[in-house]
Amino acid sequence: MHYRRFFVSARRVPVPDERFDYLCEYFKPLSKVPAFLNVVDIAGLVKGASEGQGLGNAFLSHISACDAIFHLCRAFEDDDVTHVEGEVNPVRDLDIIAEELRLKDEDTLMKNLEKLERTVGRGADKKLKPEYDTLVKIKSVLVDEKKHIRFGDWDSKDIEVLNKYLFLTSKPALYLVNLAEKDYIKKKNKWLIKIKEWVDKNDPGSHIIPFSGAFEQKLLEEYSDPALRKKFLEEHNTTSALDKIIVQGYKALQLEYFFTAGPDEVKAWTIQKGTKAPQAAGKIHTDFEKGFIMAEVMKFIDFKEEGSEAACKAAGKYRQQGRNYVVEDGDIIFFKFNAGAGLQQAKKK
Repeated sequence: MHYRRFFVSARRVPVPDERFDYLCEYFKPLSKVPAFLNVVDIAGLVKGASEGQGLGNAFLSHISACDAIFHLCRAFEDDDVTHVEGEVNPVRDLDIIAEELRLKDEDTLMKNLEKLERTVGRGADKKLKPEYDTLVKIKSVLVDEKKHIRFGDWDSKDIEVLNKYLFLTSKPALYLVNLAEKDYIKKKNKWLIKIKEWVDKNDPGSHIIPFSGAFEQKLLEEYSDPALRKKFLEEHNTTSALDKIIVQGYKALQLEYFFTAGPDEVKAWTIQKGTKAPQAAGKIHTDFEKGFIMAEVMKFIDFKEEGSEAACKAAGKYRQQGRNYVVEDGDIIFFKFNAGAGLQQAKKK
């Protein structure tokens, strides 16, 4: 799978990247395959969702299936668009949703903790003791301190348990502030400072991206022609926020990609940050990982500056890397592998 699920209609959207565009222009390949982000649109959460209000558990289960959350905050007034709480107040909405997610995790945690407590307490299964200890540790953060799980200090064993339960508050979040079109163009809204204060206090380090759904819809419907769109954006000294939303969503998942490039195909291959060369090769084909010999690597910036693969080689910027090489975002890679390695491993089994 070359993309990750992100936060009930789903849309697979390409990740915009000038490097990918440059490689496509350079090689003019028969096939172009960018990186993708799968975005899932979920209906709004209301107060009491953790106890079944609104879409309740159905809503929360959809979030559980995602890897991160785009948290959409309404910061525009419109008499034709009602608000479930009666008035627009995004800071209140942020409080409600953050607490509902925490309460749902608390419910999930306590049910599983009680089950393990009975098993571990009787000594029936000592193998479950480490998992039980991690859940107790999670309880101290989630229940006692009433914090989201992602703010705890977790070691590798804890993370294995967290990956098993997929707690909602362990997922990274980005905050999208939906403004009226005029506020977005003017870059002014009375709620932006208050939302930033809330995020700085409750989710420090998370990104806040102002955008306007009405503005993006207008661009899509009335300015689909690239020339007209460019003129409209220049006249209003603004731009679409969609590319930024997609790119930041991708980064929030700790994802990056390397390129394979040539006249047949230019393709971006998605990997987790920190992936080593053999595992990156395995994204292309499992045999590439099993029979990995080396990775021949060019940095994109070197390729662009030198102008060609041959020029990179002449400048000493085309390097052979081994098994311990950690792939970097934007690497252009050619893998060498032993084609018979997979067959040989199969015979040994």
